[in-house]
Amino acid sequence: MGRLRLAVLALEALPNARSLRRFVADHAAEIAFVGLSNAERPSTGGFTGQIRRHLARSGPGFLPYLGVNFGLPDLMRPLAPVTQRLTGSGGAPAATPLRALCGRLGIPVLKVDDVNGPDISDALHRHGADLILTFHFDQILSGATLAAAPLGGLNVHPGLLPRHRGPVPTIHALAEGPDAFGITIQHLAVAIDTGALLAQEAVRLPADVTASRASVLLHERGRILVERVLDQAAAEGRLPPGRAVETLPYCGFPDRRMLAELRRRGLKLTDARDLREAASLNARA
Repeated sequence: MGRLRLAVLALEALPNARSLRRFVADHAAEIAFVGLSNAERPSTGGFTGQIRRHLARSGPGFLPYLGVNFGLPDLMRPLAPVTQRLTGSGGAPAATPLRALCGRLGIPVLKVDDVNGPDISDALHRHGADLILTFHFDQILSGATLAAAPLGGLNVHPGLLPRHRGPVPTIHALAEGPDAFGITIQHLAVAIDTGALLAQEAVRLPADVTASRASVLLHERGRILVERVLDQAAAEGRLPPGRAVETLPYCGFPDRRMLAELRRRGLKLTDARDLREAASLNARA
């Protein structure tokens, strides 16, 4: 079988921006379309509703993490043409916002308000996608949506599944200790992070790593692992069956108690280095 046609679904943010842009540039001929999640979609309460929920659960100490990982990259993205011109980084895929990069490469881009709505199902069929790849995506795919892609889907998860199921695995790994970090490539399943494991690697990170920086480093490693899985799938004409594992408890966003314990131990969700990286996503390769 030839190369697979991929539908790539993502929420572009600090954790995945550079690794995802590199992946898209390297695999442009194989990508049927890119679906970019609308993080402020009305069904989630919009920006205000989401912030209210985070404040109620995690408290104001969680806001810097959200700002560095999601808020600042969003604010800086419209300024990309200016920052690229000033820094001479305009030709570098890793420094180019994904929508602009896809436009340059001729890849269709969809705004995803509801991944299980008719627009995505239609796009999967219309663009002939064989496989869905989620690369830091914040919506849960239904069985019907997964079935619309002949080979199903893959997920890049910056954690050692079945541990740390959920949206912020590096925060939970940071709390557990330096041996808890890793990356997993798995089958997409309807239940969050419960699909069979196709590739996995424990990754030792620097002692001063933040949860934000860990996610950036692990997504880059995930880019390499998922390419290996895709090579195997293309050769065999199907996804490998993978290894089924038990389902462990879901690890959601941190509560106030967890954040207080991390602070007591001197462990950080984000720092000034992460802030500089978020500010320079479109200014240097």
